[in-house]
Amino acid sequence: MTRDFVLRPYTEADRDACLAIWRAASESGHPFLTLADLDADQVLVRDIYLSKAAITLACEGQEPAGFIALIDDFIGGLFVQPARHRQGVGRLLIATASRQAGPLRVEVYAANENALRFYETLGFEQTAVRATDDQGRPHALVRLEQPRSG
Repeated sequence: MTRDFVLRPYTEADRDACLAIWRAASESGHPFLTLADLDADQVLVRDIYLSKAAITLACEGQEPAGFIALIDDFIGGLFVQPARHRQGVGRLLIATASRQAGPLRVEVYAANENALRFYETLGFEQTAVRATDDQGRPHALVRLEQPRSG
């Protein structure tokens, strides 16, 4: 089912909505993380990561359904409300970000098979794996990149 989503830039007033989307999507896609892990990560997202990235929101009406956070050509985060999965939100955000930033790079948890499949369906290729996440936890991360043309 495809809906009409409107893209717009993030403002500070969107912080709580983005955190709620991040939390719901993280609980859904990262069941291997504990609630304490997610609580600690949420503080980092709120206090550090949101301000470091160029964020675009996909909204249904005035309601944010998902967002992408870019740091140059690196996807720091792509999160969609679980109720909006499989409605084209992620594809729209990736397509728009790719047009703006060129071929994109991302890291996702190896255990998040849905995310791996999503990126691979969009043409991303696995280029590396590391054994721990950014907090040093023993959860492997897979790096994926969109191929560069030429």
